[in-house]
Amino acid sequence: MARYSLFQPAAFVLAASVMLGAAGIPAHADKPLSNLGPVGPGEPILATVGGQRIVAFYTPERGSCAVNAVVWKDASPDAPYASTRVRLSLKPGQTLELDGSQRQAMSLLCGSDAATLAVVAPAELLLTSAAGRN
Repeated sequence: MARYSLFQPAAFVLAASVMLGAAGIPAHADKPLSNLGPVGPGEPILATVGGQRIVAFYTPERGSCAVNAVVWKDASPDAPYASTRVRLSLKPGQTLELDGSQRQAMSLLCGSDAATLAVVAPAELLLTSAAGRN
């Protein structure tokens, strides 16, 4: 059984590179994370659309996407908290619209064979509301 110590060269280099790498990652508390997909089962969709924050994931269920999504208003920390949870099953090719306003409409699309879930929205909305996958 091999034993390693932080004083051994290989272990020290690995520990130092992990610490330096973590120190180089900027923290942006004011910018929400985004992941517009496509994502696989259990992976999160994270989006901000028209002042609404959205977290969604799915699991494959009998050839469909069993989607769970939570939507809430992106407001100041002292504002009243309210969220809406949506659960439904989408067949491949079907979409779920999460924001009803015509200008800010965003949908989730169940992919072929329920292999993926992705955000579908106008390009200008995606470019202004989410900076891409973080």
